[in-house]
Amino acid sequence: MGKLKVVTIDGPSGAGKSTTARLLAKKLGWNCLDTGAMYRAVGLKAHRNGIPLDDDARLEKLLAGTKISFSNCDGAARIFLDGEDVSEAIREHYVSSLASRVSARRPVREAMARFQREIGSSNPTIAEGRDMGTVVFNDAFLKIFLKTSPETRARRRTNELVMAGTAPDYEAILADITERDHNDSTRALAPLKPAEDAVMIDSGALNADEVVEAIAALVEERES
Repeated sequence: MGKLKVVTIDGPSGAGKSTTARLLAKKLGWNCLDTGAMYRAVGLKAHRNGIPLDDDARLEKLLAGTKISFSNCDGAARIFLDGEDVSEAIREHYVSSLASRVSARRPVREAMARFQREIGSSNPTIAEGRDMGTVVFNDAFLKIFLKTSPETRARRRTNELVMAGTAPDYEAILADITERDHNDSTRALAPLKPAEDAVMIDSGALNADEVVEAIAALVEERES
């Protein structure tokens, strides 16, 4: 059986996965799957409904009545939760922690994986997340793992918030990133780790365009 025409981009929070996936999808003309946004949307809905993030039965029931959809990633990517555009809401700082916690729950992970697999199996896709290459698309055409230090990621996030007109706390952001890295890499279910056959790219040493060009060259090489 041939490998799926999927490029997976995994890595920790703030490593540049979403930007890389969006730009690469635009360059190649492929679909783009932002799985992190999906978990953020589920976490946001659970929070809004007052559902404890460790209550698997209620989370499973919540998911049964949840619809998540995307606009294309060319330009400003949008995500819709039950018909509501939550593209800005899911990027609120507190939602990051909700996403990390809810993504560790088996019913959520299994439901999202089924949906992600369905999308990626239909058309050439750039899939970004934390377990794309290890779990969801372990037969992917190409697997990438972006790495960069917590400090670099915290500085980037701080600068983004400053540009947005807020007054962020760098130390608080760094602490949140460090905690999330620990939670994501030590959880029992689908922990964050590179696939054995993943290509490692230091996204802290390259800008977004350079990362995209490096991956595009790998795609071209494997297609030839």
